[in-house]
Amino acid sequence: MKFKLENKYFRWGLTAFLVIAASIIFYYVVFYGSDIKVGIMVVTNILMPVVFGLVTAYLLTPVLNFIENKILLPLCDKCRLHASPKRNSVVRGAGIFLTFLLLFALIYNLFGMLLSQIVPSIQNIVLNFDYYINNFIRWLNRFLEDNVELKNYATRMVNTYSADVEAWLNNTLFTTTSELVRRVSLSVIGVLKVLWNFIIGLIISVYVLAGKEKFAGQAKKITYALFEKNTANIIIRNFRFTHRTFIGFIGGKIVDSLIIGILCFIGTAVLHTPYGALVSVIVGVTNVIPFFGPYLGAIPSIILIFVVDPAHPLNCAYFVVFIVILQQFDGNFLGPKILGNSTGLTGFWVIFAITLFGGLFGVPGMIVGVPVFAVMYAAIKSMVNAALTKKNMPYETQKYMRVEKIDEQGFHDFVQRPAERKKWARMGKRKENYKETGKRAETNSRQNEERED
Repeated sequence: MKFKLENKYFRWGLTAFLVIAASIIFYYVVFYGSDIKVGIMVVTNILMPVVFGLVTAYLLTPVLNFIENKILLPLCDKCRLHASPKRNSVVRGAGIFLTFLLLFALIYNLFGMLLSQIVPSIQNIVLNFDYYINNFIRWLNRFLEDNVELKNYATRMVNTYSADVEAWLNNTLFTTTSELVRRVSLSVIGVLKVLWNFIIGLIISVYVLAGKEKFAGQAKKITYALFEKNTANIIIRNFRFTHRTFIGFIGGKIVDSLIIGILCFIGTAVLHTPYGALVSVIVGVTNVIPFFGPYLGAIPSIILIFVVDPAHPLNCAYFVVFIVILQQFDGNFLGPKILGNSTGLTGFWVIFAITLFGGLFGVPGMIVGVPVFAVMYAAIKSMVNAALTKKNMPYETQKYMRVEKIDEQGFHDFVQRPAERKKWARMGKRKENYKETGKRAETNSRQNEERED
């Protein structure tokens, strides 16, 4: 007898096997989750160069596409080089070279600024912390000299928290940084491992960027081989939407934060703000976090500037005004120009996503929470719209805002609540009265004209 995959008994057996296998996997995940986590971490450590290469290639893809489509291909058209496999390979190679040249230049400048300004600034703050706190206490005493009780309370609070902050700076931040530098300097194996992962990851990213169209085609081919055509089309469409959401938001946020950091550095240099480079880095890095980021970066920067030089509060006031103007420029002009409507979320859902994912995963969750939630939101919205379409009902939210129930005759017949029915009836009567008044006025004007004639 010829065996057929469409046999119902085979399907029942396959379903039973999958249910049993899923139950076994669920049992091991629940009771042996720690062992599974260790195994996943081992595999992740082994494949870390591959992961680094894939992430690097994914983030550099928009840069490569921009260089190819906006610079190299128009240059080839001007030189009258017709499209050919050789020309395409040359353009791709030149685009990858320029992309990595920009990457290395960015890394070099960041490390140069880190070693030349950021690290000395942190060391200077740690060494002069007592001096800054004493200056702040003297200013506080002068400011609260008319209220002795409040002055004593504020002084005790400053002394208590300044001791905690100083202990954290000396015992945690400074000690940990020194210990980390010492261990990295002494551990040749650790340095070589990091360099190895970095170099292999860059090589993998070059190969991925060179053949990104081929990899995408292979993924589509596998998808169409495993699923039905309609299902495969839906999966590919959803992956495209996810890609556009992630790369549009994360890439746009990185560019936006880099520009804001540079503008902040220029502004602090003009205002002669103390520790301008450190403040600019704080503002630029925290700006990656949507909504809350500008405040998370501005508040500690303002406190730092004021504590460093409390005798000149205008410096702090100038910085506050500058930060407000900079954030307004970012929120109303620069951010929308770069990001556009990449997530499709309203302000409430942005705050909800940041709060939820930030509470679950910390700062990384706050950064990627918005695009992740945007994909989830779009998936739920698509399923709801599809279900409503099957029921021959509209999916526009505006049509459900004043609905109490829907008649069976179709989605055109919406029944309003009694109070709203009365309201609209009154408005209808007013319109009729206006029409009658207008008709009467028009009739009277005609009669007057006839009498005059």
